[in-house]
Formats: sequence, C-alpha cells, structure tokens
Amino acid sequence: MNSTEVQKRIEKLKKLINHHRYLYHVLDKQEISESALDSLKKELFDLEQKYPQFITADSPTQRIGGKPLEKFEKVKHPAPMLSFNDAFSKEDMEDWLERNSKLLPDADRAEIDYYCEPKLDGLAIELIYKEGIFELGSTRGDGLIGEDVTQNLKTIESIPLRLREIEEVEKDLEKEGWRIISENIKKKKPKEIVVRGEATITKKDFESVNREQTRVGQLPFANPRNLAAGSIRQLDPKITAKRRLEITTYDLISDFGQKSHCQEHKILEILGFKTNNKYSKYCKNLAEVLEFHDFWYRNRGRLPYEIDGIVVTINKNEIFERLGVVGKAPRGAIAFKFPLKQATTTIEDIKLQVGRTGAITPVAILKPVQVGGVTISRATLHNEDEIKRLDVRIGDTAVVGRAGDVIPDIMKVLVELRTGKEKEFKIPKNCPVCQTELIRPQREALWRCPNPDCFAKQRRYFYHFVSRGAFDITGLGPKIIDKLIEEGLVSDPADLFNLKEGDLLPLERFAEKSAQNLVESIQSRKKISFPKFIYALGIRNIGQETAQDLAEYFGSLVKLKNASFEDFQKIRDIGPVVAKSIFDFLREKRNLKFIEKLVKSGVEIEKEKKSLHQPLKGKTFVLTGALETISREGAKEKIRELGGDVNESVSKKIDYVVFGKEPGSKLEKARRLNLKIIREKEFLALIKK
Repeated sequence: MNSTEVQKRIEKLKKLINHHRYLYHVLDKQEISESALDSLKKELFDLEQKYPQFITADSPTQRIGGKPLEKFEKVKHPAPMLSFNDAFSKEDMEDWLERNSKLLPDADRAEIDYYCEPKLDGLAIELIYKEGIFELGSTRGDGLIGEDVTQNLKTIESIPLRLREIEEVEKDLEKEGWRIISENIKKKKPKEIVVRGEATITKKDFESVNREQTRVGQLPFANPRNLAAGSIRQLDPKITAKRRLEITTYDLISDFGQKSHCQEHKILEILGFKTNNKYSKYCKNLAEVLEFHDFWYRNRGRLPYEIDGIVVTINKNEIFERLGVVGKAPRGAIAFKFPLKQATTTIEDIKLQVGRTGAITPVAILKPVQVGGVTISRATLHNEDEIKRLDVRIGDTAVVGRAGDVIPDIMKVLVELRTGKEKEFKIPKNCPVCQTELIRPQREALWRCPNPDCFAKQRRYFYHFVSRGAFDITGLGPKIIDKLIEEGLVSDPADLFNLKEGDLLPLERFAEKSAQNLVESIQSRKKISFPKFIYALGIRNIGQETAQDLAEYFGSLVKLKNASFEDFQKIRDIGPVVAKSIFDFLREKRNLKFIEKLVKSGVEIEKEKKSLHQPLKGKTFVLTGALETISREGAKEKIRELGGDVNESVSKKIDYVVFGKEPGSKLEKARRLNLKIIREKEFLALIKK
C-alpha cells in the first residue's frame, strides 16, 4: 500500500473500531468477538507505528499514552457543575414539589413532569469535544474549577474519542421524530460539545480488582466509589487503564434545541455515549416517581453497579431553567436517596440491659436518628470487649448502622470530634436491677447476673414466652406484663393460663371488655406445637431452628426430658456447648417443675402435622423479606409439614430462596450463588401443588 492507501485504511479502521465500541458500550450489542476487535486494533497499531504521521488524537491506539504527570492542572468549567440536594422520604419529595410550585405560574405547575434515573455512586466528570474529537476531561472539583484528567479518561473504553459521524446522528434523530433538533445541528454545527457523567465500576469488576490487590499483597478498596475516584486521579494513566472503569453520561450542556431532559438522554446515546436509559423512566407525576424509587430500592441488586438512590429531574427544560439555582444545587432536580443504612448521631448515655438468661448487654442511648427508614434511639454495644475495641464514651459522636438492615449497631466512633467532656464507661460489678454481683464465665465475652430470681431476668423471660415464635399471645405487651408482675398476679409464665377477668379488672386501664379479650387471647394459645413449646422455654443457645430439630428428633416431651448428653450431640448442627445448655436446663428441678406446672395449667403440645404426601422432602428453604399473604412462621410450618426444611442462612446447599417485600442481603447472596429464587406467589403455588 502507498501512503494514501494506508491513510484511507487507517481512517476506515478507526471508524469501524469506534462503531463496535458504540455497539458494545452504548447499545449493549456485539457483532464481532472481542478477539476479532483486538485484531482490528492490532492492525491499526501496526500501521500507525509504521506511518506515525497519520496518528491522530482520536485514534483508539491513543487511549493509553504519555508519561506519568507530576500534577494535575486546574481547569475552569464552561458552566458550574452543580450538586443535588437530598430527599429521603415521600414527605421530602412533596415538600420539594410544593417549594417549586410556589415559584411557578399556574400554567407551568400543570405542566410539571419528571425524568428519573438511578443515582450512580461514583465520581462526577465533564467531557469537552472540539470538532467532534475528545479534547478535555475534568473532575468536578469545587464546581467552578476542576482538575484536568484527560489522559486518564482516554483509557476508558466507554468514552468515545470521536463522536459519531454527523450524518449518522442526524439520521437517528429523525428516526426519533426530532427533525427540528436535526436541523438545528445542521445550522449551528456546534464546534464544542460539553457532556457530563459519572465514573463508576461494576460490582463484578470491583471484586476482580480487589482480588488482584489481595494477590499482590495490597489492601483492598473500601467501596466502588473510592476505587473509581482514586483511579481517575492517578498520575500514571496506565494504572487507570487497569481498573476497568466506565463513564455513564446523564447531562448535555450544549444547546441542540432539546426541549426536555428525556430528549437529552437520547441525544447523548445517539452521539455515542453510554447512558442509563434502559434503567431510567419518564414519570408523569409524583406518584410514578415514588413507584420508580420503591422499585429500585427493592431491586437495586439487579443493577451491575452500586446506586444510593435515584435522581429526579423536572423534565421540561424551560421549567427547569426558570426554577434556577439555590446555593450549589438546581431547584429543578433532587437526589431521592434510599433510606440510610448508616448515619451519625450522639451517644447520650450507656445503659445495661439484663437478658432472660442473665446476660448483661450494654446499650447506647442515642440522640434519635433515621437509619434505614426508621428512627432509632438505641444501639447495641454487644459486650465489654466491644466497648474497649471501639473506645466508646458517653458524649461521643458515632456512626450508627443497621446490621443486615435490621439491628442498630455502633459501627465507629468519630474521635476527631471529641471535646474532652466525653465520659468513659465501665461495666459495674453488680446487676443494675437486683444488685447481685455479676460474673463473667471463662471464655465468654458477656457478664451475667447469676440470680435466678432477678426481676429483670424474670420480666425478659415473660416477653420471650409470649412472643410470636413461642406462645404468640396477642394483646400481652411489655407494659401489661410488667404490671402483672408488679401486682404479684404472676410469678412465672404458667400463671398466665390461670388468670381470670376479675384478676385484671382492678388494674389501671382495664375495663370489662379488655380484661375479657386478654383472658380469651391467653386461653386460645394453650395448644402449641412441640417446636414452639421448646423455644418458649427460653433455653440458652436454643433458637427456633434448633427447637425444630429437637422436636423432630425426639418427637415427645417425655423423650426430650429423658435424653442423655450424648443423645443431644447426635442431632445435626448441635455441638457440645448447645448440648450442654439443653442437658443442664432439663436437669434443674426448678425448670422441670415449671414444665410440669405448664401442663397442669392446661397447656397441650400438639402432635406435629406431617402430610402423608411429602413433596418437599430433602428440600431446604430460606425466607427473606416480608411476606404479605402468609406469616413467616406460617410459611415455615407449611414447609415442614410437607417434609421440607428451613434454614436461616444462605449457602450452596439451599434449594429455594423465597423473597417478599424489602428482602435483605440474603437475596443478593443467593443471586451470587445462582440459587433458585422465587417470589411469594410462586412459593404459594408450590406448596399448594
């Protein structure tokens, strides 16, 4: 080939490689294999090496090049890069809409609609194209001045080094029915195009990078956002190139005559940029916005990357512009965040809670704060060792989280915010309720109250006895139980079954009807399944699943009471510690008398319901999230009745994971393990069949 033919070949190769980049990163399509594409890139590279006079800035071979920088240069943004104000609830969104409505004439209020998209948790960047070629890329910085990270951004395949040919763009715009925008481009022929987006990394690639970090003896990255931000700000672009980042665009600053934010997203895609269009949605009212938010809150695990909410933008550009800016945020857009899994608050006090087995648990009393959609004012500190590890003091500012989205927990103390007035906390020597000297058994982290008659232990045991997993007595809450104990009407839970309406009527807040209802509620729970009976006894280390195993293995109360220590160890998942707890409990006269008293009070253990037909035999289920048409306990009972088993944790041994509303981390783990996942409706159909 002569030089003219080489130049033509190079141009064709660049155009073809860019076309396949567009298909893969923007349209999520693939017409040729990665190895075939690599072969085209290799041919282009070889030609450019031989004819360096034909190398241009937009060539795919120029993504990684240049020496490491000594520092990043500062660049001014053509227009300020704004951030968003946050909303966390339906009420916040209604307030936002109301504030905006007050600033608009009646005609505009009626025209408000929205464009909603996932809020990416990455690093905001700006891309500037001159004559269709990528010239400058920068970080947000302070919103007015950012850092020039062009070399690093060029290494990211989802960023086009050259925009699509103008003829292709015009043709696709006309397909959308946007002839006016197409004609505007022809007339204006914009020499500069400014686009904004977010640098992110997929969850899969994040795990891959961290595996490599660990392999070479380096610390893994804390989260995908930190990795994305750190990679973009590497002085050596070769490091950035290894990090597998993506850029997803969401804002077109240049004026193409677009009338809505929805149009902007489609234009970005047509120009050759990766967008989130397939995960985004036009919403005609706030009700649809709330529905979209709820959908992604429940289904964010489906996305390939992390999100922390959605971005809601008033769709019509004219109304958006009219609303203007307040501070550093546009009034016409807002980040509608998912309920916080972590928040900061003040530890106002530390109190000790005495459990039903005498375990002493320190609890942090917090300045009330919203975490995960609920207001919390207490968080567990677990034990004395945890207090020392965290160095928790009364008056500290702490990060509070909900472990598994459920249990409030102190995650970290912000020691940098201490004033010197904070107070250290030490576990006292005596029980805070009965003043008995506390003990800490060998190899245990918990202090315990050894007094069997401690009022706090007694009260907590009552709460456990009437709970849903045990006797499930409705209408018998903590306040009523406390009153019954204080008045001397009950000394142990067996006394509940002997209560009469006349016993209750003298008590404050009890009328004839309410007394009758409570007595009827208690009497209706005299019949109980064997697993629930065992769980209700409150044996240390025995949860609902172990109670189920014990019931299935022994089959009757007589066999359970007469079992040896070795008999308990024969049961699956029961080791020496748990076996000793059960054996010791059933050798104590006090406990045996209590069981006998329950039977004399009319408590009857029902025989296990086992269907003759056992279609679920050998199948193990895990339940996660709130079920709507059947209770969690009801679902477990039905599974066992049909021969199946229920587990609390997800592993490769699980056959079905059933999920309802707001499932927890179990669902994401199940997806990672490729387990069979079914909705509540499918589960009900399965057990019905």
